[in-house]
Amino acid sequence: MAVELRKGGRVNLTKIPQLQQVGVGLGWDVNEYGGAQFDLDASAFLLNLKGKTPEDEFFVFYNNLYSPDGSVEHTGDNRTGAGDGDDETLIVDLTKTRSDISEILFVVTIHEAEHRKQNFGQIRNAYIRIFNTENNQEIAKYNLEEEFSYETGIEFGRIYQNDNEWRFVATGRGSGNGLQGFVDKYI
Repeated sequence: MAVELRKGGRVNLTKIPQLQQVGVGLGWDVNEYGGAQFDLDASAFLLNLKGKTPEDEFFVFYNNLYSPDGSVEHTGDNRTGAGDGDDETLIVDLTKTRSDISEILFVVTIHEAEHRKQNFGQIRNAYIRIFNTENNQEIAKYNLEEEFSYETGIEFGRIYQNDNEWRFVATGRGSGNGLQGFVDKYI
């Protein structure tokens, strides 16, 4: 049974027997008054203890689908968000993560948000869920409940190491600078 998380909620992934690989599914719907076509993008930043990617290639997104260590894979860009279920998914192999990587940050941004005059206030039913890729069993889910009227990027959650254990925390932090704001901060 999946754990329903609130902002700041945590789950210890290492406590799940034989868990090696998790899926990180992100989903959303556009409000009926959303205007122009929305293209939301999920990305992951693999961070060291300094809170930075060790190299540019440790930023995984629609133009770089794999981390150099093979620990994170982006399964592809969904440009419309149409349909039920996860709109974009990243696969994380916890056994392949380089020893200098202490956390993996998951963000969703709106492509060309400024040009299209779009923000997360026009998005509803946004969530991040963690699931076991071996059996597709959901481990935890965080439904983003806050209203982000000006934000064009959201940090949904992080997988991080603490005392040699992998954990997930739901963060729900907004940014008004879209993908570039995250790139400037973490690369």
